[in-house]
Amino acid sequence: MDITAQIKNNLITRIKASQDLNFLKALQTIIDSSEQKLYQLSSKQKDSITTGRRQIKDGQMSSNESVIFEMKEWLTKE
Repeated sequence: MDITAQIKNNLITRIKASQDLNFLKALQTIIDSSEQKLYQLSSKQKDSITTGRRQIKDGQMSSNESVIFEMKEWLTKE
């Protein structure tokens, strides 16, 4: 028996024996999330990420403090 089959059989045995609902729910979550893509980005979103990474690389960014300051100024304008 190969290692994959051994691991599967071991997990099956342990899952069948478990009475811990939280543990079983956690396993279910892991299995569910591994069967689907966690992030499905549109082309526009991927392009925006690429642009942002390029801007960071080129030093075209603002500090968190300056962004907060600008937002507060903008929010207090009438």
